[in-house]
This record gives sequence, C-alpha cells and structure tokens, in this order.
Amino acid sequence: MTVVRAVRAEDLEAVAGIAAHYVLNSVATFAETPQTVAEWRERLDDLERRGLPFLVAEVDGEVAGYAYTGPWRPKPAYRYTVEDTIYLAPGHLGKGLGTALLGELVERAAKAGMRQMIAVIADADGDGSVALHRRFGFVEAGRLDGVGHKHGQWIGTILMQRALGDGTEE
Repeated sequence: MTVVRAVRAEDLEAVAGIAAHYVLNSVATFAETPQTVAEWRERLDDLERRGLPFLVAEVDGEVAGYAYTGPWRPKPAYRYTVEDTIYLAPGHLGKGLGTALLGELVERAAKAGMRQMIAVIADADGDGSVALHRRFGFVEAGRLDGVGHKHGQWIGTILMQRALGDGTEE
C-alpha cells in the first residue's frame, strides 16, 4: 500500500539515502556531496517555518520517495514562487509514486498560498521528469545549455513552470 504524507524526522535517514544515490550516481541533481541527516533536518525545519510542503511516499512502511517545494530564489519578490524537488528510491521508478508525490505537492503548495511552481530538470536524463511535469500542466519555460558540470560532462537544464493560484496579494 502506498501512502503520501508529510515527512517526519525519523524519515530523514531514508531521504538522505535516496538523495545520496542520485548525488553519487547520476546527473539528475547538480549536488556533488550528499547531505547529512542533520542537514536534511535543517532543510525540514526551514520548510516548516515557511509553511512549505515536504512529503514522502511510503510503500509498505518504507520510504520510497520524497518531494518538497523550496524557495525559487532568495529575493523577497519571489516569495510566492517555489521550485519542486522529487526523487524516488531505486527500485521504485515507474510505479506511479512520482505522480502521487507531485499531485499532492502541487495541491499543498497552492494551499500554502504559492502562485507559481518551477521545475529545473537536468537535460541529460530528464525525459521521465519532463513527462511527469507535463501531465500536471507544467510547460517548458526555457533551457539553459551547459550550465552544470558533473561526472565529466556538461549538463543543461530544462525549466518548466505551472501556475498554482493567485497567491497572496500585497
């Protein structure tokens, strides 16, 4: 049975393990050093302070993937725009977990008052991510060629965007 729920502190070791797999073995993330559980705890605390969602997909009691939204850019004018992050544990791809996570993430980010969601997808192996985001109404907003260098190769990014709602007017 699959359950999508808010992350708990006890999930962070599994989250760190999933993330480390992609950091060390792929170009899906431009991170080059895996984050510690303590660093993940800091991220969780920051997202909770901001009222932004951080979710896990649990399959038969095991964390099989995670997703969260974080600030798109640090400047205050961007405060209603978030960037999504979704990663699935090896062995759990192609089972609908990405769909479940992104659907819940979009819903919760909109409820949190966010107006736009941005996806930044590595252009080297991001076909599945692009397709997933398209299913949720994301459209391509641009491409940046050769902006990252990892594992001996230059990698571009695909930028996708989706409106969430009106956000908070000031």
